[in-house]
Amino acid sequence: MSPDSHPADSPASVCSISRVEHALGILRGRWKLLIIHHLLVRRPRRFSDLERAIPEVTQKMLIQQLRALESDGVVRRIVYDEVPPHVEYELTPAGAGLATALYALHDWAELSGNTAPSRAGEDPASGEAG
Repeated sequence: MSPDSHPADSPASVCSISRVEHALGILRGRWKLLIIHHLLVRRPRRFSDLERAIPEVTQKMLIQQLRALESDGVVRRIVYDEVPPHVEYELTPAGAGLATALYALHDWAELSGNTAPSRAGEDPASGEAG
């Protein structure tokens, strides 16, 4: 069997690479996975909560990454009609659906020995920001 051929019932036979590339393109960005992680752990979250959870990200970059995730349908921005303004971010159903894929990638990295040191602000034992 050649490397490009797959049995009819294999996952690769139904996997559209262009869809995977599109999904990875949405997630591409220095802070997007970490933002999604924090929104999976606790949702919804205020902007200032995300800033505290990811202290290395600049305010400008956090805004850019959140806007991109919102534009791609991963994150929803909720604006409350209050004074002072109150804005929260939460994952859309599509964004929450990423949990399974992210956990699978985590497990794959662990099993294959492709582990990286934790990012600053993340507790390696729980994955929760510290």
